[in-house]
Amino acid sequence: MKTVLISGAGIAGSTLAYWLTRHGFEPTVVERARGQRSSGNPVDVRGPAREVVERMGVLPQLRAAATRVTRLSFVDDHGKRVGGIPMPSDDIELPRADLARVLSSTVAADYLYDDTITALHQDPGGVDVTFENAAPRRFDLVIGTDGLHSAVRRLAFGPEQRFIDHLGIYVATLPLPGLALDPHEVLLHNTPGRAVALHPGTGQGGAAFFFRSPAVPGFDHRDTAQHKRLLADAFTGGSWRIPELLDQVPQADDLYFDSVSRVRLDSWSTGRITLLGDAASCVSLFGDGSTLAIAGAATLADALAVHRDDHAAAFRAYESRHRLLTNPKQRFVSPASRLLIPTTRYGIAARNAGTRLLSAVSCARAA
Repeated sequence: MKTVLISGAGIAGSTLAYWLTRHGFEPTVVERARGQRSSGNPVDVRGPAREVVERMGVLPQLRAAATRVTRLSFVDDHGKRVGGIPMPSDDIELPRADLARVLSSTVAADYLYDDTITALHQDPGGVDVTFENAAPRRFDLVIGTDGLHSAVRRLAFGPEQRFIDHLGIYVATLPLPGLALDPHEVLLHNTPGRAVALHPGTGQGGAAFFFRSPAVPGFDHRDTAQHKRLLADAFTGGSWRIPELLDQVPQADDLYFDSVSRVRLDSWSTGRITLLGDAASCVSLFGDGSTLAIAGAATLADALAVHRDDHAAAFRAYESRHRLLTNPKQRFVSPASRLLIPTTRYGIAARNAGTRLLSAVSCARAA
């Protein structure tokens, strides 16, 4: 096995391309976007991913691009702080675009931007790939790192509705230049079933909106006009700074909007095709997606290097090891969502009181 097609030039795809190259493979990366995506949504590099980025030699660059956030504070209708929790000091939080940029800068691979896979046909010797723009090519392996709405998963495993569970929440994020925010603090405001967060970022702030809702009939994750309507309907009449934030939505050209979903497959591989990152095991809320993508990429590349002549054994080894990390995160999503988006005013008050008590206990122990 030598040639590998990676679908998706994000965090999982770039990390995988790096390690495959180090192990002597020849990766090609195809990406639907015209270049590196610009999303500034904050993501974390923690736990097993820290060791991977250290081995890649990019930890100093990631630290330099990191935010300075140390606390998440809950605020009431008037902006008064009514609770909060400290952020883990050993995590590295940085804008997603900066993480992807640093990771991709380490990769010596063939990139096909502004293109996507339209057909996959595999046989015992390889995979024939048809692209939307580029000429057809044959690869030894194909790996889908193309996210929640993975084209590789759809083409090789079946329609996405078979594998995606809507968890009753939608999320939207957008950058908001000019927000006057403390660079060390994220603010979170709740009403029952709703949450709005303001994040200072690394110079350009941003807002995140969360709301509970059954699956929207006819929802299209690529329909920005629909997303803006849904967001306005969900938060119109909101308190705190919500009216001024909603005023920014109509002209926003970098709005991200999607359901909070869980991806579950009995197996991440079929023949010479496998999945990595959100395409295989997404939990898009408190799921440590970036950390799991980085750790999973290194695990998959190592497995392929060990089982260089047996892709099936490599895929089994990768999946067996990496599910030990992903399965607990998938089970944690429901409790985490209840903390972020309580469904009642009592739930909001109880959470806030609980965090104040924990803070007082921590201060007393420190004294």
